[in-house]
Amino acid sequence: MKVPSQPSGTAGETDGPEDRLRRFVTIWSRAIFPVTATSLTRAEFEGHLLPLARLLSGALLARPFDTAPAQRAGAGLVGAHCTDPDALGRSLGVVDSYLVLYCGTDPGLATEELRARCARLQHAMATGYAQALRERTRAEQEAIARSALCARSAAEIALHATESRFRAVFDGAAIGIGIADLDGRIVEVNDTMTRMFGGVEAHVRSRNVSEWVHPEDGPHVWRLYEELVRGEREQYRVEKPYYRGDGTVLWTNLTVSLLRDAQGLPQYQLALMEDITERRLLHLRLRYEATHDALTGLPNRTLFFERLEKALAPAAGGEESGFGLCYLDLDGFKAINDSLGHSVGDRLLVEVADRLQACATGPGEMVARLGGDEFVALTSGTGGDRDATGLADRILAALAAPIGVDGRELTVRGSLGVVEGPAGERTAAEVLRSADITMYRAKSAGGNRFELADPEADARAITRHGLTTALPTALERGEFFIEYQPLVHLDDGSVHGAEALVRWSHPQHGVLGPDRFIPLAEDTGLIVPLGRWVLQEAVRQARAWQLDDPAAGTPLRINVNLSPTQLHHPRLVADTVDVLERSGLAPGALCLEVTESALIGADEDLLKPLRQLAEMGVDIALDDFGTGYSNLANLRRLPVSVLKLDRSFTRGMQQHPVDPVDLKIVEGIVSLAHSLELAVTVEGVETAAQAERLREIGCDTAQGWYYARPGAPDRIHSLVLADAV
Repeated sequence: MKVPSQPSGTAGETDGPEDRLRRFVTIWSRAIFPVTATSLTRAEFEGHLLPLARLLSGALLARPFDTAPAQRAGAGLVGAHCTDPDALGRSLGVVDSYLVLYCGTDPGLATEELRARCARLQHAMATGYAQALRERTRAEQEAIARSALCARSAAEIALHATESRFRAVFDGAAIGIGIADLDGRIVEVNDTMTRMFGGVEAHVRSRNVSEWVHPEDGPHVWRLYEELVRGEREQYRVEKPYYRGDGTVLWTNLTVSLLRDAQGLPQYQLALMEDITERRLLHLRLRYEATHDALTGLPNRTLFFERLEKALAPAAGGEESGFGLCYLDLDGFKAINDSLGHSVGDRLLVEVADRLQACATGPGEMVARLGGDEFVALTSGTGGDRDATGLADRILAALAAPIGVDGRELTVRGSLGVVEGPAGERTAAEVLRSADITMYRAKSAGGNRFELADPEADARAITRHGLTTALPTALERGEFFIEYQPLVHLDDGSVHGAEALVRWSHPQHGVLGPDRFIPLAEDTGLIVPLGRWVLQEAVRQARAWQLDDPAAGTPLRINVNLSPTQLHHPRLVADTVDVLERSGLAPGALCLEVTESALIGADEDLLKPLRQLAEMGVDIALDDFGTGYSNLANLRRLPVSVLKLDRSFTRGMQQHPVDPVDLKIVEGIVSLAHSLELAVTVEGVETAAQAERLREIGCDTAQGWYYARPGAPDRIHSLVLADAV
């Protein structure tokens, strides 16, 4: 079929939606007006097509997606007398070529999704067209049937006149008509039915209705037939296939009516047949395109979910059944796509699909492509018929061999999440989510492996996702608060300052420590506004302490943690200066803590903002010192004034006897720090013996549960001085 060429200009550049829609209608009318039996002018005909085009355009972009408007559009074509056999094919061609081009203007929908929707709309449009045409044909059939009945009845009174009328209707009908007796023997057929069965009348007239059994006949077809010949029903309609004489299949819409004699007793069967073979083939083609991946030919997400839901449904008769699902994501595929191009990537995906299909050839097994480089393999059955781990092993083995593309040997590996269990316990969405989570666990473990689903790991991942999505609004709703842990001088036990520790008062999970949400904030970029808020609140509190006790000789210092992301933020220095100026706190009362691991291999660009802050008088503390394996010589080039010794070095000092190796290490670090004019703060002090030993070594300040746990700002001087272990 030839579709009219596209008008000049690019759709959507300057025209509004209504203009693009009318251009689409113009193309549509050019395609089907020549084959439409109508007295309308071309402009009037476009007026009939415009509301149908609006239905298709609205359905293409609708959320949620619904194909019902497309069915109404197909029915509308029949209403506009577009019943020529070529009208539907040309209309589907126009929709396939131009609907997305002129009406797919929603930026929220990807082109691939719009094309998939368009295919389903074509399917629905063909279905609506077929239904409307069938209803119209049925009306004609019933009229013919009534004419036939009248003609047969009138034949008893005026045989000659009625016979000519009946023969005119019978022979001239555009649908197949056949008459059989109650035993099923065919006694009369018209030329149309003869042509439908291959053109040889003997192939039809010599048959018995009972011989026309087809493997795809539903069990209800012959039950309806038996009821009709017994006189228990007057008519039935079914979609029924027949074998022609050459072995091909004829699909029909069949209407069978019962003809009674003058006494009302069953006498004959009247069969009316409409040939729907081409329409059914079109339906199957559209169905295939809507349920299969265009690149690999594998079932797509739509068909996969249909099979998965069927596998998860409880087996009939109470028999125990189950399922196994392998969720595959290729390792390193993006690098291949980016470096060698999408054409190479596509050929690689086709080869991977072929290998996966070869792995899932058993009963109840299937492979589908969900999109991109994500595939799923499903196995279902009863008892020992399913083996998801065995299927996963076969998939990994199939991917092990290199794949040749354009003379290159490409190595591709995969990470698989495997979920299996009994049917009837989980929904398809829950199973796929569990498989997805498990696949990412396999990828995090290094890839080229499979992991089995773990309900506890799933719950943790779901909780993590929930916290991630709740983070932005949590800051807006004021769900974060700060607790302060005192920093104590080891020589006299006085409070030197405090470290600000942020907490999240979550509505469902209660109070969460920073280890639960700071990594999530880092991943989402929320750490920058959250860190700025913590800095503002901590500095404001430090200034409040100063104002509450103006007679104090040395103001309390406040320590605030900086994340690696904040270190790279271009407004770090400007934001810090702004916070200090707004609060009135002197720079010397602020200490910013940076983890040692964040400064390993740091270049001058990263150190520059820290140097600027240090030159202003802000102290920079190297947090968790000793865990980052940094070169001690680098301490000379870092703009730090405080070392915070990690608690792992001093944990052995909580009780006697002290490990002499730990003691020597700490003494060496303290000596080195003091020689570089750096103060030493120790974290995790939990006993008096530990505090005393650290004081003897020469550490400057300490914090830990021995002194106080993190708490409200008014408890900054409420020291416990009690062993915490």
